[in-house]
Amino acid sequence: MIDFAYAANSAGSQSSLMQFLPLLLILVIFYFLIIRPQQSKHKKHQQMLTELKKGDKVITLAGIVGKITKVNEQYFTLEIAPKVEVEFERNAISGKVPE
Repeated sequence: MIDFAYAANSAGSQSSLMQFLPLLLILVIFYFLIIRPQQSKHKKHQQMLTELKKGDKVITLAGIVGKITKVNEQYFTLEIAPKVEVEFERNAISGKVPE
């Protein structure tokens, strides 16, 4: 009778492991489909921001297109029209506009 109880206990621990296997599989799929591509996209955006220089034409997150006139450590100054300059934070730059 006691041997039967031990056998039932060990079978229960194996089934609990099998219950966590689908959750673990979902986490691995999320990592490769969502988290990892997002990290590489962020890394490319940061690299693009560090490579920007005076004279580059960029677009902001708000959709404003301008030419960089001043580069600061935290800000870019963009000329959006003749003699109209606006200061934007680095992270507000969405991308470089092809010339």
